[in-house]
Amino acid sequence: MVGPQYDCLVNPLGAVRSTFDKAMASGSDPSAFNGSDWGALDVFRQFLIDQSSLSQVPVLNPTTIGRIQPDTLVRFRGMIQDMLGNEFYVGAYKNDAVWRTNKYTDLPQFPMGEEPDMRIWERRLLYCVPVPGQNSWTESLSEVLPNGCMDWTSQQREKRPRMDDDASDHMDMVSDDECINSSCVKKMRGEGHASPSSSSQSKDSKMEGTSSSMIKIPDVDGDSLPCLVKIYDCPESELKLNEIFEFIGVFTMNSEVTVAKEDNSEVSDSFFEDELISFPANKVPRLHCLIHRKLEVHDFLHSSPMFELKPHLVREIRESLLGHLTVILGNDGIAAQFMLLHLLSKVHTRVDNVAVGKLSLNLTCLSKESVSVFGNRLNHAVKNLLPFTHCIPLSVEYLNTASLAPKKEYQTNRLIPGVLQLTEGSHLIIDETKLEAGTLNSNGVENTTLLKNLMEFQKVEYDFQYYKMEMTTDVQLLIFSEGKSNIVPADLVIPFQPSSADSIDAVPTEALEAWRWYLATVRSLPHSIETEIQKVIENDLVAARQADRSLGSQDFSRWLTMGRLMSASFGETTLSLEHWQMVKEMERLRRERLK
Repeated sequence: MVGPQYDCLVNPLGAVRSTFDKAMASGSDPSAFNGSDWGALDVFRQFLIDQSSLSQVPVLNPTTIGRIQPDTLVRFRGMIQDMLGNEFYVGAYKNDAVWRTNKYTDLPQFPMGEEPDMRIWERRLLYCVPVPGQNSWTESLSEVLPNGCMDWTSQQREKRPRMDDDASDHMDMVSDDECINSSCVKKMRGEGHASPSSSSQSKDSKMEGTSSSMIKIPDVDGDSLPCLVKIYDCPESELKLNEIFEFIGVFTMNSEVTVAKEDNSEVSDSFFEDELISFPANKVPRLHCLIHRKLEVHDFLHSSPMFELKPHLVREIRESLLGHLTVILGNDGIAAQFMLLHLLSKVHTRVDNVAVGKLSLNLTCLSKESVSVFGNRLNHAVKNLLPFTHCIPLSVEYLNTASLAPKKEYQTNRLIPGVLQLTEGSHLIIDETKLEAGTLNSNGVENTTLLKNLMEFQKVEYDFQYYKMEMTTDVQLLIFSEGKSNIVPADLVIPFQPSSADSIDAVPTEALEAWRWYLATVRSLPHSIETEIQKVIENDLVAARQADRSLGSQDFSRWLTMGRLMSASFGETTLSLEHWQMVKEMERLRRERLK
């Protein structure tokens, strides 16, 4: 076990190096640890999981970053916006005949000689950002820092002595020749790492003369804090673009990296990749990830009500939420019923090019005036119910100028985000009431196509300049329009018919939390149709087709989706005859409005 002098929270690198030293003392070969662990992760799993210490780890965000001490344990929640490839680094090296490790650090523990015995390892680089459209109610209310994670400003005058006494990190980079002579195809990447053969002495002398005044408080733009996450020993399939993760690891924002980089212009072209130059250390912190986990909607709920999926409790929550939606929609009960099913929809499978489970909704008969009342109400309600929401005020000018699709910029090797780079489970409201006659340019036509493909196929085409790639997604779409939308034709079109515009009372926090739990829970329930009900459905579909020849496979597919969602709304996993009859009645009332 790691000794008590190594606090996993305040001195995680001490725990990493202690376990490495033990592995070396047992006769292990450092080459065996390229892409594997030597026991360090077990220490952190025991600390975080067995000892239930996760809540003690501070969250890295714009509010806390100025008070978190470097080289301590932090956690960061965010979406993977860009995958920057792999980086080679000096994973282990000999210092005075003793093997040392640089894993989970930017800079080495001890200076390396001109020709050190070293092992080159590999790590992945992920550019992560706060989840687009994340609503404020999902954010953690706790910003209490552990006692050991002292205010960064109070540490400035003690920075150099602390780094020397605690053997903190000073990392040198592999020389250009060593990279070229290796069998690696990928370029060596580093952050201010000098070539040991050409400039280590000058770097070391410069480092000794570095004053504590060079350690600056992070300069964060606005409320959004990106993070460059460095991933170790993880299969590529575990981490995908646009997924949300919580990363727990060592926080670094070393000013020495910038100093070293400025002092080694001769090798900067070889070692300092463009994407890292674009991420200055005073704006984009580094997190060397020890443990990560994929997050789901439930992870963003402050407190999940202690409910079981008992029918009477689910019905009570359903009825209260449906009543709330009805009031918001001016007592239009039919629109509220469809709105509830829409909020529960998600893509649960794909058959060929069909996204099964989506249920986009187009509320028509809305004007600029009425949308300012009911549209704003509904937008506010959705923000209070779902964790990730967006609103696009669609106009010709917006279509002609907006960047909806992510685009690859090869000069900086960056994926420039677009409006439609969203995580699964996002909700998108498109307000067409501001749309007037005009001419679309080439960008406007392309954006229109992007929206249609998102609506119909739940796919977004990413622009890589030389080719385009379709990325699957799962975004709920709600459209406000005066007439049926031609730009984003929805699965369901419902003429909106409010009968009142009464003021809305404030919703108690307990009710909001219950509704959020309800939506997050029942939308993920499994679903099946028993043989008897299946026969009833088949007969009803045949009868409907005979009565109306305009009905097609898309209509029948929508009905089945509504049946699934109706069952889920009651917390049930099997479609009952009662709920199928409810779907048919809803569809009848909707079609009457369309006449």
